[in-house]
Amino acid sequence: MLQQRALSKYHSPGLWTNTCCSHQRLGETNIVAGTRRLQEEMGLNANLKPAFSFLYEAKLDQGLTEHEIDHVVFGYTNDKPNINPDEVAAYKWITIDQLTQELEKNRGSFTVWFQILLDQHLEKIIKAANESM
Repeated sequence: MLQQRALSKYHSPGLWTNTCCSHQRLGETNIVAGTRRLQEEMGLNANLKPAFSFLYEAKLDQGLTEHEIDHVVFGYTNDKPNINPDEVAAYKWITIDQLTQELEKNRGSFTVWFQILLDQHLEKIIKAANESM
């Protein structure tokens, strides 16, 4: 599942990206933070499992630069999304094959960090997704 960031976001508005993003609060684990944000952004509950981490640095819009370690987690749910319009404009279900084709055709419609994730870690994503099933 991909989300399109709300048009009101202060950076990368309207771009497609991973299902949700999170920053941990003091004392939270990656899984607890991811579970909280998945509910807050998408209205979903899922049993999340850690997959891998990656470091990136990228220039964003608005003159911003991100330099982060991102922890990728996977989960499955049968819940129907109930998106938070302050965070999310839309969502869509997409296969990995469809995603890579869309990225090739329309790269600028995706967030910078998601482009980096797919460019550098696609094999890890496929492996982790298969292991999470």
